[in-house]
Amino acid sequence: MFRTRLLQMPRKGLGQALGLRASVSAGASTSSRINASINARRSLHSVPTLPHDFSEGVPNLMSPGGFAIAWTDYMTVMVDKLNAMIAGTELEGHDVKTILLMTAREPSQAPIFNYASMAHNNHFFFQGIAPKGTPMPDELRRELEASFSSIETLRREFIVTASAMFGPGFLWLVKAGPGDYRLLPTYLAGSPYPGAHWRVQSTDMNTVGNDGSARPFFKNQALGSRRRTGDLPPGGIELEPLLCLNTWEHAWLLDWGVGVGGKGGKAAYVESWWNLIDWEKVHQRSGVLRPEFMSETSP
Repeated sequence: MFRTRLLQMPRKGLGQALGLRASVSAGASTSSRINASINARRSLHSVPTLPHDFSEGVPNLMSPGGFAIAWTDYMTVMVDKLNAMIAGTELEGHDVKTILLMTAREPSQAPIFNYASMAHNNHFFFQGIAPKGTPMPDELRRELEASFSSIETLRREFIVTASAMFGPGFLWLVKAGPGDYRLLPTYLAGSPYPGAHWRVQSTDMNTVGNDGSARPFFKNQALGSRRRTGDLPPGGIELEPLLCLNTWEHAWLLDWGVGVGGKGGKAAYVESWWNLIDWEKVHQRSGVLRPEFMSETSP
């Protein structure tokens, strides 16, 4: 059951609760220089504009307060922290996705990767929903049914897999080849991109996530001889993320609760999210209308 209010968390207090916002004394002699520095950092990246206006909440998914936490406040924190870390470095001129790929293999840059990847993943999640959802194009439906046997099976896999993710993260629908679609969980700020393979974090050691629907496939598959390999780690495989579900608690706990007595909870949140998926966006990302997309002969 969708609940418009579970607890009160003032928007101004989110950053303070996370311990991520610094305060500047109004009377400090260096305040102007500090503010100028902060403004310069924020100019590097800003919170993206979503394709739909959810300022009044996401229908049947997030209340206005829930959306403010999951998008407005959280993205502000991620972007501000990322800007502060990359200002004056070689990374400041790159987009967020490029930054996460460039830092995924460098342990010393793990904090930068985490903020960049979280900002990218959260944006990907919100880009994939619409106020009323959109119909699934026939071409996409046929391909998904070939991979999952039915759309209902895909829906159930999303619900079951997300519910089984004990830790926070994201659940992705990915395309691993022509007509080949899989679900891939990533934990914390893990990324599904092959170039960030060392930080995919697809296993929650507290669960049996290693036996998830996508994991055996990615573990046992070898690259085709004509696949692009320049950005792939040893044993990696190309894939394209198409759809993303945010399973972090801050995205659903406020409005859905923990599911006491079988009411609400993460599973109910996922069921409601399913009805808001922008399948036209998924269709565009899948390249169904481009026969060469993810094919053995694609450059």
